[in-house]
Amino acid sequence: MATEIENDIIKYWINNQILYSKYKRPFKMTLEDIKDVIALRHDISNNQKQFWCYNLNGVKSISKEARDYADLHGQDLLHACATVVDSHITIFLFNIFAKLKRVKIPFRAFTNEEKAIAWLKELQKQANQ
Repeated sequence: MATEIENDIIKYWINNQILYSKYKRPFKMTLEDIKDVIALRHDISNNQKQFWCYNLNGVKSISKEARDYADLHGQDLLHACATVVDSHITIFLFNIFAKLKRVKIPFRAFTNEEKAIAWLKELQKQANQ
């Protein structure tokens, strides 16, 4: 299984059994972008569920079509997702979204990547017990 993969939008890598991602440049996400991002994540996952630290910094906006597609397909091949964002307002919106949409996996937003990783590692530990 590859431990690093990228395209012109995003880079993924696996370190200590956690999947990381970072967008390469600021942009407005379209339906085609989200399809590419999800397909690339599936490629690195190699049909195995992952604990994902998803850094959303750099995404200026996400089209409604992209949000709808992510709602249907964005949780595939995941045990949990810790999203790293750049503001507490965004955290509030993401956490409200997670409650309203009743996401299929543990999902939480953070402004601090270290806290996001600690949360994912705790979930990993619980899953391995």
